[in-house]
Amino acid sequence: MILQTVLADDEPLARLKLRQMLAEIQGVEVVGEGASAAEVLEVVRETAPQLLLLDICMPGSDGFALIDQLNALSGMTLPRIIFTTAYDTYALRAFDMNAVDYLLKPFTTDRLRTAVDRARDEIRTAGKVAGHHEGTSQNGSHYTRRIVFKSRGRILFLPVSDIRWIGAEENYVRICTKTETHLLRQTMTDLEGKLDPEMFARVHRSAIVNLQYVKEVRTESRRDFAVLLVNGQKIPMSRSYHARILQSFKAVRPSQVA
Repeated sequence: MILQTVLADDEPLARLKLRQMLAEIQGVEVVGEGASAAEVLEVVRETAPQLLLLDICMPGSDGFALIDQLNALSGMTLPRIIFTTAYDTYALRAFDMNAVDYLLKPFTTDRLRTAVDRARDEIRTAGKVAGHHEGTSQNGSHYTRRIVFKSRGRILFLPVSDIRWIGAEENYVRICTKTETHLLRQTMTDLEGKLDPEMFARVHRSAIVNLQYVKEVRTESRRDFAVLLVNGQKIPMSRSYHARILQSFKAVRPSQVA
């Protein structure tokens, strides 16, 4: 898939740097660029790109107002947005705008590649689940699709589908993905309320698991149970959650519950 891409930044050197970085990423074609909101609006209208790399502070209007203007255009699909900015204060607002990612300048080509790959994945999977709106469970309730937070000098927009399990650590929760863990100052109860119960299940006072990564449920003894993840990691399951959680696992992975 070739991602037709527009660059929006009021600094010529910044746009040049983006072009150079994107040239190292396969499957990206820069079809236009603009230095002001008005220029970008016109370029996007003419080229209908799939991806927009958008600075927040630009002459005439900021990036958020530009998105509002793009949304107001009839007959055009809004491109996926990756914000590129020197300011970390707008991350939550960008999250509300359903941005794919939020890159803090200066960022590396590898970091940009990760964001572009995420945009590509979103485009590929959009509309595949018939009858379901993004972020909506089967019963119609809305849950978060991504979690935004700072980690190791980055602002991450982490899709909840990437989370394998979550553990409580005093006043924090540890988010565990395939390759990384992140520590967030949040309670398990608050986070659990944002997650789709058709995807996530609490198996212990201190643990939540993503059902799609569960391999099996084990009975260790009369009182001890455990959830085994696909990567071999074992998560303790408390007796009080056992019966209820088994029903969830049978509904999601009936052949793998023992």
